[in-house]
Amino acid sequence: MTTEEIRINVEKALQEIRPFLQSDGGDISLVSIEDNNRLVKVQLEGACVGCHVNQMTLKSGVEMTIKKYAPQIEKVVNIER
Repeated sequence: MTTEEIRINVEKALQEIRPFLQSDGGDISLVSIEDNNRLVKVQLEGACVGCHVNQMTLKSGVEMTIKKYAPQIEKVVNIER
């Protein structure tokens, strides 16, 4: 996959997970894809920022969904701003 194809697939994955986050008052945005397309940086927003289970959501929901669309991704991290 090209870098652009990976970005498109990651965005598709975020579109799939976004309704679940929004139903709890949160959201997510893509910050960057780095390290030869192996690391995805996202930013959790809204209610997700202070949620005590956001790391579980990030790993069990977001990372798993992104890997389904782009298997070469090895890790997803949240960037706090």
